[in-house]
Amino acid sequence: MSEEHAGPTEWGENPNGVGPWDPDRDGPTPTGPGFDPDLLTHGDRRNVVDAYRYWTREAIVADIDARRHPFHVAIENFAHDANIGTVVRTANAFAAAAVHIVGRRRWNRRGAMVTDRYQHVRHHSDMAGLLEFADEQGLVVVAVDNVPGSVPLETAELPRDCVLLFGQEGPGVTDHAKDAAALTVSIAQFGSTRSINAGVAAGIAMHAWIRQHADLGRAW
Repeated sequence: MSEEHAGPTEWGENPNGVGPWDPDRDGPTPTGPGFDPDLLTHGDRRNVVDAYRYWTREAIVADIDARRHPFHVAIENFAHDANIGTVVRTANAFAAAAVHIVGRRRWNRRGAMVTDRYQHVRHHSDMAGLLEFADEQGLVVVAVDNVPGSVPLETAELPRDCVLLFGQEGPGVTDHAKDAAALTVSIAQFGSTRSINAGVAAGIAMHAWIRQHADLGRAW
């Protein structure tokens, strides 16, 4: 396949993925509404699991929507935190209901590696907006921060319907957010640093929710 016919891609000239659909090798060409004719013709180089090869973006989102988990993730963005892209990418991997960005609307999408195309991302100008959303949806706000009085994440029972709330790199969760949270959990650390990267902390907390509540038989 020539470079000029490399087909739609989220990665530029990326050799990964699959080439054009070959009826001799793959069987009859799919014709269902969820398949993208252009991808079938030119190949699918996107960063998606094999089960979604040749699917349209809309079909992929609809399929994930049908089995998303009931936890949300929120991160405060008052200083253009570079970790937000990583949080979005991890939330997509765990099929979070949505990622909520509190504060500045703009964020660095590089770390998301295009997963924001498949992950619902909402913006709230301030914490009051997020808390109003959580109250309307019946979601328990769980702050994740290593502060006095926090409950170890390793032993905490996370609510099934919740918002896992993270502060920006450095200052952590704001006082307003901590006061509003029904529960604050901390991640056990054993080294010299006071805190760990916000993107890493988000991944650890999301996986803790997955271990407690997810049906692992539905994982890819």
